[in-house]
Amino acid sequence: MSKSIETKAADNIRILAASMVEKAKSGHPGGAMGGADFINILYSEFLNYDPSDMGWINRDRFFLDPGHMSPMLYGVLSLAGKYSMDDLANFRQWGSVTPGHPEVDIKRGVENTSGPLGQGHTIAIGAAVAERFLVERFGNWMEHKIYTFISDGGVQEEISQGAGRIAGFLGLSNLIMFYDSNDIQLSTSTKDVTKEDTAKKYEAWGWKVVTIEGNNSDQIREALQNANAETEKPTLIIGKTIMGKGAVTDAGESYEGMCETHGMPLTNAGASFAKSVTNLGGDAENPFQIFDDVKELYAKREAKLIAAAVVKKSEQAKWESANSELAKKLEKFFSKESPEFDFSSIQQKENNATRGASATVLAAFAENIENMIVASADLSNSDKTDGFLKKTTAFTKGDFSGAFLQAGVSELTMACMANGMALHGGVIPACATFFVFSDYMKPAMRMSALMGLPVKYIWTHDAFRVGEDGPTHQPVEQEAQIRLMEKLKNHKGENSALVLRPADANETTVAWKMALENTTTPSALILSRQNITNLPVEGDVYAAALRAEKGAYIVQECDGTPDVVLLASGSEVATLVEGAALLEEKDNLKIQIVSVPSEGVFRNQTKEYQASVLPTGVPRFGMTAGLPVNLEGLVGENGKVWGMESFGYSAPYTVLDEKFGFTAKNVYDQVKKMLA
Repeated sequence: MSKSIETKAADNIRILAASMVEKAKSGHPGGAMGGADFINILYSEFLNYDPSDMGWINRDRFFLDPGHMSPMLYGVLSLAGKYSMDDLANFRQWGSVTPGHPEVDIKRGVENTSGPLGQGHTIAIGAAVAERFLVERFGNWMEHKIYTFISDGGVQEEISQGAGRIAGFLGLSNLIMFYDSNDIQLSTSTKDVTKEDTAKKYEAWGWKVVTIEGNNSDQIREALQNANAETEKPTLIIGKTIMGKGAVTDAGESYEGMCETHGMPLTNAGASFAKSVTNLGGDAENPFQIFDDVKELYAKREAKLIAAAVVKKSEQAKWESANSELAKKLEKFFSKESPEFDFSSIQQKENNATRGASATVLAAFAENIENMIVASADLSNSDKTDGFLKKTTAFTKGDFSGAFLQAGVSELTMACMANGMALHGGVIPACATFFVFSDYMKPAMRMSALMGLPVKYIWTHDAFRVGEDGPTHQPVEQEAQIRLMEKLKNHKGENSALVLRPADANETTVAWKMALENTTTPSALILSRQNITNLPVEGDVYAAALRAEKGAYIVQECDGTPDVVLLASGSEVATLVEGAALLEEKDNLKIQIVSVPSEGVFRNQTKEYQASVLPTGVPRFGMTAGLPVNLEGLVGENGKVWGMESFGYSAPYTVLDEKFGFTAKNVYDQVKKMLA
């Protein structure tokens, strides 16, 4: 009996997936072979995009969660004409466009970098929020669907709890997720690690759930049709698929459903690669081929997609003609340019906490930057993102007229959703929590850095001065960890992140300026809970603070060559100012004080500028509320850093300052000791 074209196309993807892994001698063929039926129906019948304009803003998006199933994605995209057979044959090789886990490549149809399980589908939920936000502002003509694909591992990762809860709560009916439920994991069967009823779990969160045979094209088609018609809830399609579908042994016996095919080439897993390819209708001697009738199927789909896109773009053109001002705004939103904003107009309260200064800036953003979305992990009144929230409203089911996401206590989920918003485009995402809980967010920030996404991370309560809350809430090692991202280069050779710890309220304004204008990498603002005395400035405080744009600058100069340079970031700079006054008064020392909000930016300045800020041959003393390593690279081997080398304790922050030596007197004592 001849195969249906749907089965033949899916088998073609299976052959290509198995062949990629076999040739590379590395990879994961089994899941890709099992998911081939769904991905074929999605791409050949449902996913709307413009093959001639892959960056079209009104396209449907498909986000892959299990990045190890990249052979499936590359396979279907090769049928769609976005990868050549040579590209597939170079899977996982140096310089290839087919890395082991997909890396965002919009021109070829790869919407997200994926690999860390759970993040991919959470990115999709963020993109779905962005779509709802934009439709609310520009009209239903912008409506499109967000599809995502999840595996057992993604369901088990704890992030799925937050992602599922938020998507259901917000009623994201534009979101359709396929769960590739094949009962097999990398090292075991799923029954050995879980017995949960996944369908009931998602139903409890407010999802529409349907369970189908995941290798049955008719059931896949019907499920997708119903999901596209849903108007109240996100849809989860649980597809009971077969791991390694089509795999056979040398004897021709079925080798489907075997755990071994999850994470190694078929040959290594105990199957026969050649017999499996033959079983699926391919040529084992030349497996990198697209069947002629499958080529025809996808060619017809391409023509249909281009024609449909022409119609939708004509609708957009009519809308633009009738709404010229809105059209200009939409173009600006998607331009990837920094929005225009007059930071010199910000009036900061004297001697304010930098979290409070951030709130002042955010309040102005809420009234002037119309495509910013701010999120907080149940801390808006403490991380002071309520400065933004007070000027807008939080998202609720059916109402995305505001611009704030109350994410609940789910820092990693929130950060991954922010990545999804940035990937979707058209919006500027920012997300906030306490700095100590950046520990929950680092996997997402790493992905922001890898993908070059301009997400704004707002981290408050930056040091042990959280005080009475004790060591669980007092960051010590966190700054060192985040600043490593400044040292790490992305694939474009840039600092992979911009990390800023401003020294006072006015530096906070400039820090936000730097973050907003950074459109190519993530930015992190590390902000104080307690009030900070403003740095000594004569004249225009904003103009003086603009010097922070060089990453480090001289706060206080002296006549001639200084006897010692004092340097710090954040609230410790004000402590150095007080300590310098004692050194000058008691010992007549010449002091140069330096604020270093971003070592990464400072290291990018000219050698001449760096030498003017940190002159060679002059002793340097650094102070940091984090680990000494934060400043050791700047202080050098002949200097000294006073920092934290233990966890904190529960006490008022003023007491902790005394106990830990973050006082003017200790600055005086330590500098004297160093110079002696």
